[in-house]
Amino acid sequence: MTASIPESWARIETWLADNAPRTFAELAPPAERAAIAMAEEAIGLAFPRPLTESLLRHDGTADSVLLPPFWMMLSTQHIVDTWKSLTSIHGPERPDAEMGDPEREYGPWWHRQWIPFAADGAGDHLVIDLRATRRHGRIGTADHEVGCHFRTHPMWTSLPELLDMTATAIETGGLLDCYERAVVNERELIWEF
Repeated sequence: MTASIPESWARIETWLADNAPRTFAELAPPAERAAIAMAEEAIGLAFPRPLTESLLRHDGTADSVLLPPFWMMLSTQHIVDTWKSLTSIHGPERPDAEMGDPEREYGPWWHRQWIPFAADGAGDHLVIDLRATRRHGRIGTADHEVGCHFRTHPMWTSLPELLDMTATAIETGGLLDCYERAVVNERELIWEF
């Protein structure tokens, strides 16, 4: 059974505090509920409950990698800014964004029903797919060069699954989709291939 968002965060926080204090220090304080409501209004989408729970725990991870292999979680304001930027670049309504099967492994370049929640610092983002499909809530990688890819590994089925599996890999040192946690300079979490 997948752990709840607060349970996963508690496990991640405990391990980081003991083993990667620099990364632990980069965890932002909780977002305000009012800021989340304003963000939802700004993009015209309700945040899924797991994303709201995560933001209420930590409003991003600043410039520190938390999710494998190199993802930094976005703050509420960065979610809005990124969504607006990507929607502006790719157009608010693009016919090709609606073409094809939304259940496919590969998606369009951008879809306005995706919420970006993590970034790699090089223009790519993790998104939560809010389209009305049987895979609603799955995680995709919106790559600025090749479009979106929805991987089949179980960690990408939802944000709760991603955080739970990340917490387990951090605690145990086990592989997660071929990535293994490491600590550099005895202070900072990274993921190695």
